[in-house]
Amino acid sequence: MKADYHPENGENSNHDDEGAYNYYSTDSKTSQLDDVLNEKLETAFHKQTSQLLLHDIAKIASEHDPIDLAYAVTRLPPNARVVVYENLPDLNAKIIFMIHTGSNTRTAIFRQIDDREIKSLLENMPPDEAVSMLDNMSDRRMKRVLDLLDVKKAARIRDLQKHDRNSAGRLMTNEFFAFHMNTTIGEVVTSIRDNPGIDLTRRIFVLDDDAELAGFVPGRNLIVNSHDIPLRQVMRPILHKVTVETPREEVIDYVERYEIPALPVVDKQDHLIGVITYKDVVEAMEDIAGETIATIAGTAEDISEHEPTFKRFMWRAPWLFVTLLAGLVTATALTHFNDRTWFGVVPFFVPLINMMSGNVGLQCSTILVRGMSTGELPPGSRRKAILSELRIGLLIGIIFGITCGTFVYMLGDVGFHHLGKTPLILGATVSCGILTACMTATTLGAFSPFVFARFHIDPAVASGPLVTAFNDVLSTLMFFLVAFGINRFFG
Repeated sequence: MKADYHPENGENSNHDDEGAYNYYSTDSKTSQLDDVLNEKLETAFHKQTSQLLLHDIAKIASEHDPIDLAYAVTRLPPNARVVVYENLPDLNAKIIFMIHTGSNTRTAIFRQIDDREIKSLLENMPPDEAVSMLDNMSDRRMKRVLDLLDVKKAARIRDLQKHDRNSAGRLMTNEFFAFHMNTTIGEVVTSIRDNPGIDLTRRIFVLDDDAELAGFVPGRNLIVNSHDIPLRQVMRPILHKVTVETPREEVIDYVERYEIPALPVVDKQDHLIGVITYKDVVEAMEDIAGETIATIAGTAEDISEHEPTFKRFMWRAPWLFVTLLAGLVTATALTHFNDRTWFGVVPFFVPLINMMSGNVGLQCSTILVRGMSTGELPPGSRRKAILSELRIGLLIGIIFGITCGTFVYMLGDVGFHHLGKTPLILGATVSCGILTACMTATTLGAFSPFVFARFHIDPAVASGPLVTAFNDVLSTLMFFLVAFGINRFFG
């Protein structure tokens, strides 16, 4: 609410992916419920007549929470999801279903329902949820639907749409409770009672004479304090607030650190223009986690979707192409050494070098990314962290290099393998190769997360295929350069 102090308040449930399941625990009670419900739905869809099918689907839809149905249908083909939606008992159930399901389900349903039905859905949900719905349709249809909506409702939706997807402006709802500081608790209670469809946050915001944000009142005060007390007597100061341009990562940091149930969003004049709820932040964290896992895996693919094989291939192909190029670069570079006598021996140890350097680099980048994401590694301490990782990498390279080199020397000395090289030279080559490869991997793992973060790319990409490919190329080349140097020195 901005001027009339009588808005509705909603909570955002923007699932960009169909992966709405708990990917941290496959044996949780909710995942078991999804399995049972999905089995019921699949059994119903195998009925031989449409009359029996619709009867069973309608029965399932009326007996189960629409939130559970929203999660369960993501395992069904798109046309089956539409049938479940159409058999939900009432408009409210359909709204809850649409809010909690994924973007692919929404898209499938939008293809089957007309603009008037979409209008009914949007009119009865908060603007931030409506924005999430509209993101799943074409621009032309979005314009048609917005033209059908109430002018004020459409204006609120358009106001949210203009903000960046990864900003506080897109996370917030622009319908909220805010009152002048002279408003009594009784008047606040009356206003809340006049808005039966509202979902209260745990804070009621207080404005001064200039409509600037002055403080907040915990929802509990509406119960424990007398109704004739003005808000200014019980309000508390606002210690944390953000603007619409604030990145969602910073919003998450504020809410997580200070446990803020409703974070105010203000403009340059300190006027309250939106509120971000704790639930909004949790969902933003889930979105970031899903994006990060996909990036680390090197694909944007969603395994829960029934997509054509070629389309799923195209999701994976770009990252794999990077790996292919890295392999070609390595192979091309190695051809320059194929006329050396030692080249017939050293390649046997390339898998060893790649495995050691890969794990060293991955451990380094993972530790730093985790520290950055949890706030344990603020910008001021990053130089110290990098130096610490480099020292650890050097120690790992020395200890494991000497150990492995000694082991190779001893095997060669007793005649266990016959690689045609002096055991001492071969041991020294492997030992120095491991040292240089580990230092190369550590350097790449230590610096890459901060380089990615500087360019506003998720630091977790440092653990993905891109850096892994670079690490394999550089480590292998460093090993061969060491082998070339040592063998040339010993002639």
